[in-house]
Amino acid sequence: MLQKCAAEALGTFILVFAGTGAIVINSVSGGAVSHVGIALTFGLVVMSLIYALGDVSGAHLNPAVSIGFWVAKRFPGHSLPPYIVSQLAGAVAASWLLRILFPEHPTLGATSPAAGTLPWQSFVLEVVLTFYLMFVILCVSTGAKEKGITAGIAIGSVIALEALFAGPICGASMNPARSLAPALVSGQLQHVWIYLFAPVAGALLAVGCCCVIRGRECCCNAAQGAC
Repeated sequence: MLQKCAAEALGTFILVFAGTGAIVINSVSGGAVSHVGIALTFGLVVMSLIYALGDVSGAHLNPAVSIGFWVAKRFPGHSLPPYIVSQLAGAVAASWLLRILFPEHPTLGATSPAAGTLPWQSFVLEVVLTFYLMFVILCVSTGAKEKGITAGIAIGSVIALEALFAGPICGASMNPARSLAPALVSGQLQHVWIYLFAPVAGALLAVGCCCVIRGRECCCNAAQGAC
C-alpha cells in the first residue's frame, strides 16, 4: 500500500504542478501558453502518468475517480482513505511549490466560475464533464487500474477535449484535489464547494450509467471476487 500511495501522491503532484503551472505561467507570460496549451497540458500529463504509474496504483490521481471505482466494486474500501489523502497531499505540495516560484500570483490556477456566469452553471458543467470522464475510464480500464495501450490516450484525450470547450466557463476541473489545493494555498475558497461535490456526483452518475449499459462487466471485479 505504501508504494501505491507514494505513486498517487507523486502522480497528483506532477498533474497539479504541470496543469495549474501552465495556468500560472500563461498568466505571468502574457498568454504565451494559451487556452489550447493549458488544455493540452492537462491531457498530456494525465496520459503520460497513466503509462508511468498505471501498473503501480492505477493512476487514479483524482478522489472522484477513486470513489467511482469503489462504488463500482472495483476498488477496496479500506484503500480509499489512504488514496485520497495521498492525492490531496501531492496536490497541496504542488501548489506550495508554485507559490514559492510565483509568490505574487493571486490564484495559483484555482478553478472558479467565469465572470458573468452563475455558480450553478459551473456545477452542472462539472457534473457532466466528470460523468463523461469517469464513464470513459470505467470502459477502458481493467479493474481499478488505468493501464493499457489505449487507456492513456483515451483518458488524456477526454480531459483535453473537456478543458478545451468548458474550461473558459467552469475551469474543467473534474478533480477535487486539483481544485482544492490551489484554493487552499491561495486562499481562494469561495467557490471550492462546486469542485468538491460536482465531480463526485458526476463520477457516481457515470458508475450507474455504466452498470446499466455494460452490466457486470462494469460494476464488478472478477479478479477480486467482487461480482
